[in-house]
Amino acid sequence: MLVIFKSKAAAEVIMYEEHAKRILDLLGKSTGRGVITASETAGAIAKIEAEIDAEKAARNADDSDDERARQHVGFSTRAFPFLEMLRAAHKRNNDVMWGV
Repeated sequence: MLVIFKSKAAAEVIMYEEHAKRILDLLGKSTGRGVITASETAGAIAKIEAEIDAEKAARNADDSDDERARQHVGFSTRAFPFLEMLRAAHKRNNDVMWGV
């Protein structure tokens, strides 16, 4: 199933539900239907950026260089389009919605 994020501040962002779930769980939201209000965008940005930093630190601490690890699509890559939408929404004082 797909989750389609919408905001007046940016183009739609489409994700598979399994990938959107990790982001939305981090923000305390469900995948079915929801909103990140303009006033919540700054906190959401901070949480996602903190998760990206934690993932990068964990990856740097792991010195293994196997092929599977190099081909892994990380959280930061998957979250980037959504994070850019949040930044635009924050800048323009708009909400981000999905499931509507």
